[in-house]
Amino acid sequence: MVLQGRSIEAYSKTWEAEMASKSKGSGLKFKLFAISLLSLSLSLLILTSTFLQKNHHIVVHHLQNRFPGEMTNWAMDIPIEVPKKLFPPYDFIAKVFKRDAKIGLVNIEEGEEGEEWAALGRTTVVRLDQVQEEIQWEDLFPEWIDEEEKWKKPSCPEIPMPRYKDYEDQFDVVVAKVPCGNGVQKQGQGIRDVSRLQVNLVVADLVVRSGRRYYDHREDRMVYVIFIGSCGPMWEIFRCDDLLIHEGNSWIYRPNLRRLLQKVLMPVGSCKLALPQMIQGEGRVDHDFSNLYNPIEQPRDAYVTILHSSEAYVCGAIALAQSIIQTGSSKDLVLLADQSITKKTRQALRKSGWKIKNIKRIRNPLGRKNAYNEWNYSKFRLWQLVEYDKVIFIDSDSIVFKNMDEFFGSPELSAVGNDKFRFNSGIMLIEPSMCVFKSLMKKRHTLVSYNGGDQGFLNEAFTWWHRWPARLNYLKVFNGSRWKENTKHDQVLENVYGVHYLGLKPWTCYRDYDCNWDRLDHQRFASDLVHSWWWKVYDGMPKRLQKYCGLTERMDARINKWRSRARIGNLSNGHWQIQVKDPRQRL
Repeated sequence: MVLQGRSIEAYSKTWEAEMASKSKGSGLKFKLFAISLLSLSLSLLILTSTFLQKNHHIVVHHLQNRFPGEMTNWAMDIPIEVPKKLFPPYDFIAKVFKRDAKIGLVNIEEGEEGEEWAALGRTTVVRLDQVQEEIQWEDLFPEWIDEEEKWKKPSCPEIPMPRYKDYEDQFDVVVAKVPCGNGVQKQGQGIRDVSRLQVNLVVADLVVRSGRRYYDHREDRMVYVIFIGSCGPMWEIFRCDDLLIHEGNSWIYRPNLRRLLQKVLMPVGSCKLALPQMIQGEGRVDHDFSNLYNPIEQPRDAYVTILHSSEAYVCGAIALAQSIIQTGSSKDLVLLADQSITKKTRQALRKSGWKIKNIKRIRNPLGRKNAYNEWNYSKFRLWQLVEYDKVIFIDSDSIVFKNMDEFFGSPELSAVGNDKFRFNSGIMLIEPSMCVFKSLMKKRHTLVSYNGGDQGFLNEAFTWWHRWPARLNYLKVFNGSRWKENTKHDQVLENVYGVHYLGLKPWTCYRDYDCNWDRLDHQRFASDLVHSWWWKVYDGMPKRLQKYCGLTERMDARINKWRSRARIGNLSNGHWQIQVKDPRQRL
């Protein structure tokens, strides 16, 4: 034991030396007192050493009001000393269920660890065929699917599932050994392992089926999950908010059944669209879960965007808010802003519809100073919006044409596909959680972004995600002949929910034409038609907001510089010949 930076022994010796300098008449009394103090100190030291030998340091999560007895006082997310007798996990089950638990064993054979679990109650081995070796992660998450089903209806590779009708008994605990084969995590990457996904999905199915409401209709049945293995459970399926105890290669959860149900109803990968109506019972499983208790009758949802480091995207954020409002959305609009956004600008943002929350920006540890991606990990702040159940993040260089409120029915993480097996983070649904935020902050030092930005990082953090239709996040990038300028493109607008404006932004151009045409390296982002869509939103804004989309002298000079270069280069598109009538120009 240490007192004020000194050991007990040193403290006692100093104290005795001081006492020796006292008068001889009182020396005997002081010596007796010193001896008593030293004896007491040594006793405390022995007691402390004994206690530390019988206990070990672990992290206990969210145990408040979950278990009987002394466990009810355990604090949330605070590392504390816990008696060693509670571990390994079967000791935990013995304490909670008094050796009378109904236990389902997944990926555990009777001849293995099953004998230890059998001592705790009645065990059932859940029979499961292994996934065929030729099925790879890319098969579950293809780069492209036929969303409109014009040629072929999208399908997913078969992931074997148990014969659930053989397991009608409701389990108290589902125990699973997590495989860690071809998905051993590579340095700086997330885990993409089909067998690991299979086991996690089977466990989720069993838990939801076992958690059907008691007949008195008062509550969902409490079901625990125990994962064992070095690769651990998939946090995309089993939320860290539901994690009770984690020690070494053991994880114990009490899942939120309502949220887990949404995961169960999703396709096995982005090989199929994950539409909100799937939550109503058209998903992967063949069971009626309609009697699950405690649905959220008034969910707390919000659309969110972020402004940090500069005010370059303020006009875009104002137009985004107005476009969402124009669709008749009933959801909150929340804007996260750092200190670079001035008081005057904040007033304009509030007038446009945003509720503003102050944030401190987060630096990308791999981003270079003053680079575009230096502070884009500020997007992690989305997970701190815990006053909401779900938020749909939309980049501030986007606008919305059709009401997207129904897509709040999707689970985390839902987004539109990008390249390879990845999603685009320009529009995505997440479920705020402080433990997810803390984990992202920790992972930012180990996971490597493939593109140096937040999108690349999040794709390594959330390897299992759900595909939204591309028309929710229509990227303004045009390759090939399908986007030649013609009036037929008005038909596209009928099916588009939102457009993400890549390249030069509409408010940094004249409204007369898309100034991406003036630069050869930007022409793949050019479309006068899609450019005009943004200005339709602008025209629907109150005039007091339109003034925040004016051109600065510097912006006007840049436009004219590239118009001049296009004229000198005699670019074939001929946009440089258009007579500009935009009143925002500086003549």
